[in-house]
Amino acid sequence: MEKQTDHSSRKTSSSSPSFVKMAIDLRPLVIFSLAYKMTGSFIGTIAFMVSMIVAIGVSRYKLGRVSPTLWLSFVLIMFFGGLTLWFHDQRFIQLKPTIIYSYFAVMLLGGRLLNKPMLKYIMEDAFDGVTEKGWLILSFNWGCFFLVMALLNEYLRTHFSFDVWLTLKIWGAMILSAVFGFANMPVLIKNGLNTGNGKN
Repeated sequence: MEKQTDHSSRKTSSSSPSFVKMAIDLRPLVIFSLAYKMTGSFIGTIAFMVSMIVAIGVSRYKLGRVSPTLWLSFVLIMFFGGLTLWFHDQRFIQLKPTIIYSYFAVMLLGGRLLNKPMLKYIMEDAFDGVTEKGWLILSFNWGCFFLVMALLNEYLRTHFSFDVWLTLKIWGAMILSAVFGFANMPVLIKNGLNTGNGKN
């Protein structure tokens, strides 16, 4: 009984950080969306910037660290958010996703050319047991995905209203990422993912 309890608690403690991290990453976007709908882009941008500062603090408190991805988002949101407020031009905040997507595309595809699975270092221990070959394939796949997302963000921000862009940025990007992640599950399983059933 004690062994089962220990196992359950270990399982809970190892899985909960993933949900905490997801909540930390998504909350600023949701707050930005709600604030924009209620007050407009100016106050929405301020709310976005403040929520990112809070996210950094929560990440340090809950997880004991701040991921490089969150730091990058923080720096870019502070920079482009500041430009948005200074020039009263919401196009600056729309550039942030393009830069983040482009950064990851260059890093992952560049790492693939150098035979280095950069996604492995970003995801850390997310997928236990995956081989180096599997990580290389995933790095290439996600690098291509981020490249397409960068181009898509540029298309959306230059051809649609801010309202449409924001809705697609939050919910569309989330759905596309989830679908693409599930589409890559066979790659993970084929390349050694530990599914917990003793069969790799």
